[in-house]
Parts: sequence; C-alpha cells; structure tokens
Amino acid sequence: MKKLFSVMMFVLFLFNMLWAYTGEVVKEFDTPGSCPTGLAFDGKNLWLADRKADKLFCIDPKNGRVLRYIDSPAYWPMGLCWDSEALWNADWKEGKIYRVDPKTGTILKTVESPGRSPRGLAWDGKYLWCTDDIADKIIQFSPDDGTTIREFKAPAKDPRGLCFDGKYLWVSDRIKDEIYMVDPESGCVVLITEAPSPFTRGLAFDGDNIWAVDYQTDKIYQLKLKDGQKFVRTNDRRATVTMTHQVKNFGPGKIKTLDVHLAIPQNRDTQDIHGEIRYQPAYTRIVTDKWGQKTALFTTKNLKPQTIQNMISVVEATIYETRYFIFPDEVGSLDEIPKEIKAVYLEDNEKYQINHPVIRDAVSKCVGDEQNPFWIARKIFNHLIENLYYERVGGWNTAPTVLARGNGSCSEYTFVYIAMCRAAGLPARYVGSVVVRGDDASMDDVFHRWAEVYLPNYGWIPVDPSGGDNDLPRDQANYFGHLANRFLITTESGGGSETMGWTYNSNEFWTSEPQTKVEIETIAEWETVK
Repeated sequence: MKKLFSVMMFVLFLFNMLWAYTGEVVKEFDTPGSCPTGLAFDGKNLWLADRKADKLFCIDPKNGRVLRYIDSPAYWPMGLCWDSEALWNADWKEGKIYRVDPKTGTILKTVESPGRSPRGLAWDGKYLWCTDDIADKIIQFSPDDGTTIREFKAPAKDPRGLCFDGKYLWVSDRIKDEIYMVDPESGCVVLITEAPSPFTRGLAFDGDNIWAVDYQTDKIYQLKLKDGQKFVRTNDRRATVTMTHQVKNFGPGKIKTLDVHLAIPQNRDTQDIHGEIRYQPAYTRIVTDKWGQKTALFTTKNLKPQTIQNMISVVEATIYETRYFIFPDEVGSLDEIPKEIKAVYLEDNEKYQINHPVIRDAVSKCVGDEQNPFWIARKIFNHLIENLYYERVGGWNTAPTVLARGNGSCSEYTFVYIAMCRAAGLPARYVGSVVVRGDDASMDDVFHRWAEVYLPNYGWIPVDPSGGDNDLPRDQANYFGHLANRFLITTESGGGSETMGWTYNSNEFWTSEPQTKVEIETIAEWETVK
C-alpha cells in the first residue's frame, strides 16, 4: 500500500511539474514582521526589509526561518538588493540609498536616490536600478554618486518590487497585481504574469526562481520561472453564440444565385467547441479553402423580391483568457521555421505588397539587423504603436496605403503588421472573431480581426497591433501573446480566399436581375451557459 501511495505521489509530482506555469507559487511562508517591503537574495539566503521593525532579516529560503537580523540603515526601509558582497537598501523617508555590511549593519556608502519615491531596488552587476511609484519610472543609476544612467516608463501605474535575473528586470505592480519581465534596454514589457497576492512589494531572483514578498498577506512566495509551459488558460466563459447572416432582397428583381459561407470555428488554445454546430436551414456542403479554413456553404436560387433569407449557426463553446509565456532566448531562429509554414505564410498579394518601398523602408527602420523572431515581431508591433492610431475610416486599404496614411481599423492594422512581418521573413496570418460587447448577453455586429505570428518552439502567437495602441507599456504588452475571454475565433487565413475573400466570420456571393437592391446584415448574439 505504501509503495502504491509513493507511486501515486510521484505521478502527481510529475503532473504538477508538467503543468506548472510562469508565476505559479512553488512554496510560501510567513514573514518575520508585519510590514515587509524589500527582498534580496545573497546567493544562499534571502534578506527581507521590514518598515515597522526597521530591520533587515536574513532568512533561510528552505523553511522561512530567521537566521539573524541587522538594523536597517535608516527608518523607512524599502527596496533591497545584493551586489555580491553587500546589501543595498533604499530608504523612502530619507530619499537615500545605503550600502550595508550584511554582518555588522555598518553603512558602507550613501547615495542620493535618483527619484522622489524609491521603492524596489535591483543590481545588474554594474549599476543599481530602482522603481519610483510617484514618477512611475524605472531608473538605472550609478552606485558611486546616484547619477541617472537611463530611465523609462514603468509597466503600469504603481511599480513596487524589482529584481534582475542576469538579462531582464522583473517588476511588480501593486494596482494591477501583476509581475512583469522587462527588457532593460528598451523598457519593453516582454512577459506578464499574475502576482501571488494583492500587494506584492519586494522581488528577488535566486538563479532559478523569482521570490516575492507581499505586504497584505505577510508572506514570502517562491514563484516558478521557466518550466516549458507555453501558456495558461483562465477565466473560462461558457457561451452559446448564434450567428445570423441575413440577406434581404428589396427587389424589384430576383436574386438569381446566392452562395453564403459561414466560417466554422475550431478548437484552439483559446477555445473549446462543444458538440455539433447547429445550422438553420441545413447547409448545402462543407467547403475548405486554400488556407484550410472550413465553411458551411448555403446555396439558394431565385430568391424572390421582398424576401429575407437567414443562414444561422449556433455554437456552444468555452472561451478562455489565454496568456502565453514567451522567453525571447528560447524562441528558435528564422531558419528553424518549417518550410511548409514559410511556403504558405510568406506569400505576397495585393493587400500586403511586401516589396513596396513604404513597407521595406519601415521594416529596415524598425527591425534593422535583428534576427530573433520574437524581437522582429515585437519591434514591428512597437513600430505600429508609434506610427499608427486607430480609426475606422471605412474600407480595407492596402498595407502601404494605411502605413503612409497613419491610421486604420483593426483589419488595416492587421494587414500592415502581416505585410511587415512577411517582408522581414517572419510568417504571419490573421484570425477573425465575434466579440462579447459589454454584458455577457450581448450582440456584436462590428467583429474583430488580429494577426498571429509563427515563433519557432512556440507556434502561432496572437498579436493585436490595433489593441496595442495604448499609453502604458503593460497595456501594450497585453496585446502581444494574450487574448481575453471575449472572442470566439471563427476564421483563420493568410489572405484572400476563394470562399471568404478578405472577410471573416461569413461571406456571400450573389447574382441578380438588373436594378435589384440587396442588403446584407450579419450579427452574433452571445448567451451565457450556466
């Protein structure tokens, strides 16, 4: 019996390891004081600053036991970090940064804080970094005299904890309750994960994992960093989605032939389709286009004047909020992209015009000699944030036209993004969806489209360049490798299709007698399934 139990526990352990994700809590223990702030790792033990106790505690990371403590250098200790020999502690009240002997508590050096409100503190091997929650900035500064080396906007509005993993900064935000992996060169938010609890203040890196201390729960958490899990699904929404494609013939003549295609949604990382899709009336047949998109084809002939023809599909689905954990260094090279993917999704056409000077010049400017597929995709994403603004002006213009004009709809942003990715040698395609608009029971007649890029070792990743048109780095990054649970994806395409054209969700082809007025309307209705 004991042997069976041990086997079961081992299997459970392997299962948990397999399905662990970035930011998942590995272990936790209580803090020694009630006002924990800064956190650091000295290569062996954790150090914790406590504002109320005015102490710096040395803690065993195996069990949370306090090994010893020293007095904090001043009276409002906040950020804490380790420079391989000594501790650095930011004091919020004094506005100073102190270097402290970890054995005696002796103050070895004092520099002025580069900002008014120093919170988190990190050491990158040469310079110090701090978060400033008043200025909403992350600042790199000299440990010699506090001179600012560089600064950039914090991911969100209340940055607190900070640490450095040897390549990237990690930043916690108190209001968003999230932790961000940030490129220290550009300030670009690369990865977002949930914080372990509501008021994460200090962060530390131990060589493998991130540690976080929370002011509200008075706990220290060890968080999983890299584990091979590509994405996590949360906040599932079970819904019934009814799509109605309505064709109205106002006459005076007949619609001689009418072919309507309703795109058939498939199971994806972001959604599960339950059971058979119901159609009314019965479709004529299932058709597959050049991109592999399946549609239900409805064929009607001689539709009389003053007649309305409805083609309806009813889908039962669970839609998930899906977040991908993409580490740029683990993305494969352009050469590792399968040839069959390149052959299909690097294709040019009249919408993209990837050899147009406007597209080529933009790619040259923002991508340069970058070879990492993640950074190619991200730099193009950032370029569109800087050079386009969202506006539905009507029509779906070509990528060069939209980029030169400087604004566009979600579809036009998508065309530009795909064109630039393909011009840079990175396969890209688009998906189209119906959308929850506000309440769970809602109607959508606007719909939404965005891009997907192929990143070797990760696969197809969602990128919504029009959604990235935001001010905060966190809000921009939330549209790269993340989808909310508001979208039922119906359509997947690389461009113009013999069945769907450049549309998504549905499409129609018709012929009529002269002077016949035809009106098309498509709506999607959402209902929550209890």
